[in-house]
Formats: sequence, C-alpha cells, structure tokens
Amino acid sequence: MRDDILNMEQELRQMRRDLHQIPELGLLEHKTAAYVEDKLKSFGVDSVERCLETGVVGLIRGQGLESPIAFRADMDALPVEETPRPYASCHKGLMHACGHDGHMTILLGFAKYLMAQNKRPKGDIILIFQPAEEGPGGAKLMVEAGILEKYNISRVIGCHIFPQVPQGKVACKPGGMMARNGEVYVRILGKSSHGAQPQLGADALLAAGAVICGLQTILSRNISPLDSGVLTFGSIHGGEACNIVAKEVRMDGTMRAFSDEVYEKMVQRIEETVQNIAAGYGCQGIVEFNHMYRVVNNDASLVQALEKACGKNYMTTQPYMLAEDFSFFQQVVPGIFFFLGSGNPKKGFIHSLHSADFDFDEKILCHGVDTYVNLLEELGLD
Repeated sequence: MRDDILNMEQELRQMRRDLHQIPELGLLEHKTAAYVEDKLKSFGVDSVERCLETGVVGLIRGQGLESPIAFRADMDALPVEETPRPYASCHKGLMHACGHDGHMTILLGFAKYLMAQNKRPKGDIILIFQPAEEGPGGAKLMVEAGILEKYNISRVIGCHIFPQVPQGKVACKPGGMMARNGEVYVRILGKSSHGAQPQLGADALLAAGAVICGLQTILSRNISPLDSGVLTFGSIHGGEACNIVAKEVRMDGTMRAFSDEVYEKMVQRIEETVQNIAAGYGCQGIVEFNHMYRVVNNDASLVQALEKACGKNYMTTQPYMLAEDFSFFQQVVPGIFFFLGSGNPKKGFIHSLHSADFDFDEKILCHGVDTYVNLLEELGLD
C-alpha cells in the first residue's frame, strides 16, 4: 500500500467517526451532505454541486484524454438503535449500520489523494455521494435527474464494506452478483360470519393459509432448478376475534431473483396463484407489487481489471440475494460493484449488516482508497 495513503489513516478514521455520529435517513441527509461538501471543497475538488437536495457530486477535471468515470458512495443510515461505543450516533434511533459512513470516507480519501497528485487523471473523475440507498432508491432518482448525461459518465464504480468477506480481501464476480428485488402485498377478502356458523361466511384466514402454501410451489415448479429465486412472506395480519370467521387477511413479503426473466415469471405466477386459490375458497385475492432495485450486473472487463488491480487480495464471491440500487446506474452505463472485506473474528468484527452491533476495523478505509487508486491505474486512467 502506498505510504501517502497509509499516512491518511488517522484522518480517514476521524472522518468516518464524524459521519458515523450524524446518521440520517434517505433524502434527509442534510448534515451529511454539508459535511461531504465542505470536505471536497477543502481538498480543492474542481466543482462541487448538489443533486436531489441532499446528494453531492464532485468533479475532478482530467486531461480530456479518456471518457469520464464515476465513483459512487451511498450516504443514508438506518432506523437502528446503536450499541454503545465512544463514537456512537448522536441521533437517537438512527445508525450507520450498513457501512455507508465508511463508503463516504473512502470516496473522500480517494478525492484527497487524487487532488494531492502532481498530475491530473487522463479523464474526468466524478465523485457521486448518493442519498437514499436504503430507500426509496436514490440511484434511480439521480439517473432520472440526468447526472450520467450531465457529466458524460462512461462507467461507474462502487463498493460495499462486507463482513462475509475476510478483512484485506476484495470480492467480486462478473454478471449477476446481487439480486433484483421487490415487495409483495397480498389481500384476501372474504365474508365474516359467526364462528359457530362458518357455512355462512368465506374464511379469509383459511384461504390465506392455502395461498401461502401454494405460493411456495412457484419456485419448485414454475422456475427452472438451474435458476434462483426467493419468495418470503414475513408478515400476516387478519381476523377480528376467536369466534368470528375472518373477512380479511393481509400478507406482506419480499421477492428476489438474479434475472429479469425469472423475476417477471414470479410476478405472473404470484398474481395467478393468489387469485385462483382465493377464488377456490369463495374469497377474492388482490396483489400489489413494489418493484424496487434491479440486478447488480457487473461488467466483465471491469471485473477483470479489478482482479489484476488487487492481485492476491482478490477473490471471486458467490452471488447474494441482497439488493443494491447501484444497479440503476448499471442499467445505463457499464459498472462494477465489489465487496470490501471487513470480516475479522479475532477483533470481533463478525456482525452482519443492519445489525446494531455492526462495526469494522477502520484500517480497511485505507484499503478501500488503495483499491480505487489501483483500479484507476489498471484502467489506464491515472
């Protein structure tokens, strides 16, 4: 690792802790955006602008010899009550429990490193600090706001701190690495009656049980065994009293797949299954979807460059059914999203993302900056 990056370790640690103490929810990242904006300006970044009010975009002008390339960090936090620690959140009930404070710090460190060099990169470097990754999907909003066209971005790069990958390693794979996801909302409408006279009603609870069982056959009978998908219902509410036939049941779930084809097939079969099974019990089945993020689909040539840039520290990851709105950038331009390993059992950094106990060894911040610099060099843009 370069000495000038190692020498940034204390400053990176401080920036991460500053950001960790001011977590904010999606599209409300006002303090966070102001902090990022001030830091970029202090580093001498050529242009710093706002996008979506709380998004920040920095521009480092290159020599104009190559197409502009973007690096992205997400900004928002989660509604999680944090485990006590010296640099804990100052905002009650909110926490950076998904590493976004680290992602912003790495990108800030990368910006400082580039501005300290004696030469300009061959192409413009766009620094995207994106709000609302956890919801409602700030990447999609930024794309719709025209950020890719405005800066003529040709490729986009992002990373995620990840405890399932050992500290010191970088993990990635070409093609689908993270899933397309959506939310499923099912209503079963029946007819209430006295519990002692069920023949006078239409039991929405009974129908709901059959619907849940029927939905689980979609993956085993309608999707190829060579494909992958997830359909999970985590919430069910219905009924009024123990002696009344239920007239309505609500079920909420999540669905995920690694291809649009599989995802769309699941949508079709969910609608058909809910409506037909409910009708068989004398009830009405209604389905609504909230289609969220797309498949994180990594460009093969960028993955190859990352592998060369990381050398022995690179590893091929398995795909994960987790979802990331970084995928909306990849719908428009080639991109790569990789995992920056933070797993370290000896130091106790084993807790999963979105956990109140999630944390990481801040030495990985230097590793993140170094990885970005190495990748830039491997792409011939330094």
